Amino acid sequence: MSSALTWAQLRDLKCGELEGAADGWGRSSNRADAARDRIEQQLLTGLRDTQEGEAAQAAVGRLRQLGRNFQYVYTECGLLRTTLNSLAHEMRTQQRALREALDDAAALKFTVHADGSVTYPAGGEGLVDGAPLRGGTAASSGSAGLTAPSGLVAPNPHAGRAQDIADRVTGAVRAAAEIDWRYAGILRRLKAEDGLKVPASTWKDAAGDAAEVRDAAGAYLKDAIPRDASPVERRDWWAGLTQEQREEYLAVYPDQIGNLDGIPALVRDAANRDNLSLLIGKLEGRDDDKSVTQLAGLREIERQLGAGKQPPMFLLGIGDEGNGRAIVSFGNPDTSRNVAAYVPGLNTSLDKGFAEADIKRAWDTAKGAQKYDHSSAAMVWLGYDAPQFPDGFDSADVMGDERAEVGGKAFGSFVGGLVATNANEDPHVTAIGHSYGSRTVGAATQQDGGIAGVDDIVLVGSPGVGVDRAEDLGVSKDNVFVGAAENDLVTKAPSRLQGSMTAAAGPVGFVAGHLLDRGDDDLWFGKDPASEAFGARRFRTDQGPSLVTGGFDAHSQYFDVGPERDSASADNIAMVVAGQGGRVKTEEQR
Repeated sequence: MSSALTWAQLRDLKCGELEGAADGWGRSSNRADAARDRIEQQLLTGLRDTQEGEAAQAAVGRLRQLGRNFQYVYTECGLLRTTLNSLAHEMRTQQRALREALDDAAALKFTVHADGSVTYPAGGEGLVDGAPLRGGTAASSGSAGLTAPSGLVAPNPHAGRAQDIADRVTGAVRAAAEIDWRYAGILRRLKAEDGLKVPASTWKDAAGDAAEVRDAAGAYLKDAIPRDASPVERRDWWAGLTQEQREEYLAVYPDQIGNLDGIPALVRDAANRDNLSLLIGKLEGRDDDKSVTQLAGLREIERQLGAGKQPPMFLLGIGDEGNGRAIVSFGNPDTSRNVAAYVPGLNTSLDKGFAEADIKRAWDTAKGAQKYDHSSAAMVWLGYDAPQFPDGFDSADVMGDERAEVGGKAFGSFVGGLVATNANEDPHVTAIGHSYGSRTVGAATQQDGGIAGVDDIVLVGSPGVGVDRAEDLGVSKDNVFVGAAENDLVTKAPSRLQGSMTAAAGPVGFVAGHLLDRGDDDLWFGKDPASEAFGARRFRTDQGPSLVTGGFDAHSQYFDVGPERDSASADNIAMVVAGQGGRVKTEEQR
């Protein structure tokens, strides 16, 4: 079709043929997805398990490249399918508007001409002789509803009706021509480069393609995504979609489906793996600090996803907003009886350090928990902007509650989604907060309804959680577990009042502030969770290196397993996650 579209062409357009073509591209997309899945789940796994040496490593590299190529085919064919379906959807809307106008014309015995003008018969009565007034022809000068009324009333009563029909016919045709022009441009740009490889530059183009199709398909798909619904409502929405609808959402909106609480873990993982490639393509070639930093983190996550770790790795969230978003689980949280989500704190952002250290903490926790109950999954949740620490201990973000409050709301929704999609009747759920992340967990417990489904809460390296008693966290105080290493100064941080007098001096002032606060059980954010006044169960940890020999290393070793690491703490956390908190080795409260 062209800009010279006629109403007859619009009337006769077979939208079903567009949808049939979309189905064909959808089948191609599904075949590519199945091929990619076979490579990743069967061929790569089998090769890694049975072969060693340079030849095997070379074969793994070639298979990964082939898998990425199939992923690109899956993405682009999926975009073509949705583009054609969205085109058919928008054209049908204009066809309905045109058909209603033509039906009205036929009922009034008006004639609609090829140019959209409408001839109407004689009607009414002349003021002088009472004879019917002459008929005429009405032509539209613009889209329906855009021409302001003149204030004059035509004597023939048919004239106004004919003008309305002419405007509606012309409006439908002009809207259809604009739709046709817009989608033709998108379809022309949806093409792959020649060759057998899909380089990073091509993924960058794919990211642009996806964004363009998302913009075009807003009314067709995006508006129906239940962003403001509860996790349970979102779960039910997804369950009620057809398979074709699900495939389209995954192809066009992997960023939204992958980060929507209440969507099943396998679906989120598939969506986020695709969005990971699109994000890498989007950031590739940028030289600003944020893009370079996040790209390094994304590439490390991509590497780990391809490494075949056990327990299996699930990507439950990924994004570049703010300081970055990433949610990584080891073990399937939808099938595991025990599910734990760990919230990191100060200085955490989507960078290579997070991808190496924080993801390893989740991995170690999952492996530890599976020693006690094989049906266990553990994850790291970076779903908020944790405070960064460039400006000293009195930084407003570090000292303030706002990021914890915002993050706590998001964390509560996420955990609600885990509970909604878990296949077990009553899964055992543990919320873990480290450092400022413990304040975020505390904030989540103070939302309406608390953290849905949480049975146990673990707080490590905590500067306080915003409440003064363990039972104020929404569970029994016996289900609140606290790890506070002797040499972790964050767990001894003074109250905000005294800390503000000394923190600006750096670590020396920080320690001095603690000394001034000796004997007090108040921290930055309320009572010391390791104190007798707070009332939680304090579990045994290694004391950690001193400030002189290890700096702040004692603050970051609670999850680590291995020589010179805090294996005592890691083992206690694993027992809580596995639902065996009664076996935790405790120590005296402060």
